[in-house]
Amino acid sequence: MTKSLRIPVLTTLLVGTMLLPMIHPNSATAAESPFAVDMKSMEIDGHTIAYREAGDPSKPTVLLLHGFPTSSHMFRDLIPVLAEDYHVIAPDYLGYGASDMPSAESYDYSFANAAETVTRLIDAKGVDTYSVYLMDYGAPVGYRMFAEHPERVTGFVIQNGNAYDEGLREFWDPIKAYWADPSTENGDALRGFLTLDATKWQFTHGVGDVSTVSPDNYWHVQYLLDRPGNQEVQLEMFLDYGTNVAEYPKWQALFQEHQPPALIVWGKNDHIFPADGAHPYKADLTDVEFHLLDTGHFALEEYGDVIAAEMQEFLARVTQ
Repeated sequence: MTKSLRIPVLTTLLVGTMLLPMIHPNSATAAESPFAVDMKSMEIDGHTIAYREAGDPSKPTVLLLHGFPTSSHMFRDLIPVLAEDYHVIAPDYLGYGASDMPSAESYDYSFANAAETVTRLIDAKGVDTYSVYLMDYGAPVGYRMFAEHPERVTGFVIQNGNAYDEGLREFWDPIKAYWADPSTENGDALRGFLTLDATKWQFTHGVGDVSTVSPDNYWHVQYLLDRPGNQEVQLEMFLDYGTNVAEYPKWQALFQEHQPPALIVWGKNDHIFPADGAHPYKADLTDVEFHLLDTGHFALEEYGDVIAAEMQEFLARVTQ
């Protein structure tokens, strides 16, 4: 008798709880959800910088820095997982995602400027210290920020983000030719990297189960790459990447001096940034958790759950 009475009561409570946000969409229950991800923007030097933000700003901040040719969209599934325990910020660099795209003639696209812009964003948000996820282009952006203020970084999560000459293999030969001679001919030779076939290849090459990669990735990325003038933006960034290589010895010395803890979660089948670039971190950093994953460049697509779980354990340790 008692058992049969509990069922409708429990059902009523559950239904009432589920309907509360629908009846009162601005209620505290809906507003305080740690899983809500806000799409925001901020004006910096006359340009609109878009960013995703989630979690409680009073908690430790995790900064997520995207790679080429994507945006904060690559972290769409990771952000809600982290937001329950952390304040999460994922910006789009100028020329990427929902941020402004000034013409290459009117703006100096460089990794130094991207790092400065992200720094100004987190300064405006009142972030003093942070852990940072570095992927592809996010690595030189984040390492430039680290070089300016190493005391602010509580830990690195490094996912296919290079800081060593060993990580620049044959894929980079035509780009290195552009660094050596930034001619129109050498620049035009790189435009093939900006096509739909190349974009799709970046997301699917080296992946064990291609069904884990949403086509939304390369469709939305290609739409942004195909905007008038964006190829020139990307050529400027290809050219400027050579300035990062000159900074590698400086960053390595800073790793040795400051010894930030690091979690390395690296897609070992990546042809762009192969695992050759992952191993040297172990020579410079003493507190390294090292994981090679059987996937490609955008490891979050296939190993998102694994990376999220490793991050939660790592961040719990380094943000205390």
